[in-house]
Amino acid sequence: MKVPRPWSARAWLDTAHVMIGLPVAVMLAGSTLVAIAAPPVLRGGLPLFTRLQRSRFEAFLGARIPPVHTPSNLRSAATWRQIGYHLLSPVVGLAAAVLVALAWGGAVVGLLAFLPDKIERPPLRFEFDLRDGRVVAVFMAIGLALLLLAPVLARGMAALDLFVARTLLGPSRSELGQRIETLTESRAGVIDAADAERRRIERDLHDGAQQRLVSLAMNLGLARATLTDLPDPAREAIEQAHEEAKQALKELRDFVRGLHPAVLNDQGLDAALSGVAARAPFPVKLRVDIERRVTPTIEAVAFFIVSEALTNIAKHAAATRAEVSVRREHDRLHVLVHDDGCGGARMDGGTGLRGLAQRVGAVDGALRLSSPLGGPTTIEVDLPCA
Repeated sequence: MKVPRPWSARAWLDTAHVMIGLPVAVMLAGSTLVAIAAPPVLRGGLPLFTRLQRSRFEAFLGARIPPVHTPSNLRSAATWRQIGYHLLSPVVGLAAAVLVALAWGGAVVGLLAFLPDKIERPPLRFEFDLRDGRVVAVFMAIGLALLLLAPVLARGMAALDLFVARTLLGPSRSELGQRIETLTESRAGVIDAADAERRRIERDLHDGAQQRLVSLAMNLGLARATLTDLPDPAREAIEQAHEEAKQALKELRDFVRGLHPAVLNDQGLDAALSGVAARAPFPVKLRVDIERRVTPTIEAVAFFIVSEALTNIAKHAAATRAEVSVRREHDRLHVLVHDDGCGGARMDGGTGLRGLAQRVGAVDGALRLSSPLGGPTTIEVDLPCA
């Protein structure tokens, strides 16, 4: 916990939170007792009381307490936790307010002893002779000590209040676990749906646009070979169109292959990665040891990792060779890409590695990068097989 300075905004916000919290807590505790006796009032009033307390924490401490979406009835555990906080908060608030007020007040009283006799002091009775230097020194020490202690005490009391509020007003551990499980399942469904959509796009491009481009390139090639008696401008236009069609077909094939190659669905990672390694502009040693195929989503992620890593090596690493290893150990898939290039790769150095990390994190995987200046570079990825 960072210690706030007495004159900092944080110290005054903590103090305001503690001092304002006491009357708010007393008012809401009384209202909660009334609401318990009248269930209709409880259903409508308790969420309002809780929102008021949450807004206080967010306004003064900048802390957001996540809401609990449960019905406000006496059978709900979340309702009783909220009731418990509203009844307990006056006790916490009273102790906090008294301690913080005594600290700030003691600091003010102690520092008033420094005022010269010619300056009229506030109407406070001191039982000590303030003309005695030793007494003034004691007051100086006490005042300064309390001045430094007050913001620390205010910070600690505000943190205690926040801890109690998060425990009783926020979701419980079981509710958080259920919410995390639901979000994990939802994310897995979204990732699977996105992967299925990529496969559909690949099929549509392969069976539709790619076949039309093949037919167009063949027709232009036939025209180029047979229509030799055309004027030079027309013949040049046909030749140029033929070359453009072949280039477009090549780019479309590369795009489809990078999107989701059909061989990945049909024959798995070994065959798909063999094709990627064969197309690399440098020798790639590939080892794939997978006894049982993993899910299509994990296969797609592993293929993307290797394909993108080899592309980055070709563009930036100036490597003469690379090694790719993919193996399955129980319920984990380990992917390793190593090259003998110049190194110096960083996660924040560009979008390539950052995209890899995001793709791996989307399926609860882990990515580790080792790339000292001068090389070599090693990317290790650990993916869940389920």
